[in-house]
Amino acid sequence: MNPKTRIFFGPPLALLTEGQNNTLEISGKINRTAERYLEIMRHHGLDLSQAERDCIAHVCEFGFMGPQEIGALAFDVKQSEFQCERLDKEALAAKLETASFADLVAVVEELGF
Repeated sequence: MNPKTRIFFGPPLALLTEGQNNTLEISGKINRTAERYLEIMRHHGLDLSQAERDCIAHVCEFGFMGPQEIGALAFDVKQSEFQCERLDKEALAAKLETASFADLVAVVEELGF
């Protein structure tokens, strides 16, 4: 268990805990949500080559990857000027288009964005 820490409740956490006033209930809600999120990350993702990973990392480096940006990864890959050996951007874009949102989030998280 980690010691108590102060965190900023931005809009997503405020929405998640809306209507709850009890500190233990709020803490429980956040921890349950984090536990489920980590389990989703463990079970999702895509099998990508290093060239594909490099291309996605290049696309992600443009800024914050919110849900809309994550959902647009396939489009962004197609539009990207990134090129490297053994990269088929059309095949990568097709892979991203057929992936679930959870798979896309797992890829972005794994790359550190």
